[in-house]
Amino acid sequence: MLFVPARAGYWHHIGTAKAFGPLANSEVSAPELSMKSKSINDGVERTFVLILDQGEEAFKSITDFADREKISGASVSAIGAFSKAKVGWFDLAAKKYRPIEVGEQCEVLSLIGDVAQGDDGKASLHLHAVLGLQDGTLRGGHLLSGSVQPTLEVTITETVVDLRRKKRPDLGIALINV
Repeated sequence: MLFVPARAGYWHHIGTAKAFGPLANSEVSAPELSMKSKSINDGVERTFVLILDQGEEAFKSITDFADREKISGASVSAIGAFSKAKVGWFDLAAKKYRPIEVGEQCEVLSLIGDVAQGDDGKASLHLHAVLGLQDGTLRGGHLLSGSVQPTLEVTITETVVDLRRKKRPDLGIALINV
């Protein structure tokens, strides 16, 4: 069951033609969803703040930290800047990421993602970044690498439930399995 806010104070149940609140007599049309869900906040969670310094490689530093702290389920967000970065666009037909090089100073306008446990038992990061360039244009995609300059402020909020990322041969990537 999924509830989404329709407007302040009212919730709609998605997946059936039923509404709650003042819209209870109206029909809500939604396609059948194959969404999977799992409660991930049934207890105490840890929150970490990482401050990465100039020259550190962001993806590696966050991965190493998650491994060291034995984080197997978390959400990640960050802001800061890179001297250069590489993001990727996932080519479903080729089942691989097509790299997009950003060879200049860029602002990390948004970096979000998650940490799960990979097939090898280690931390597996899935991060997306929106990078702002000097002329105001943007580059974005799956974060493959980023050289911090001058800083990257990262918040990691651990879930109380372990998340497991499993390779999907049909897609060529590992996805969280709930």
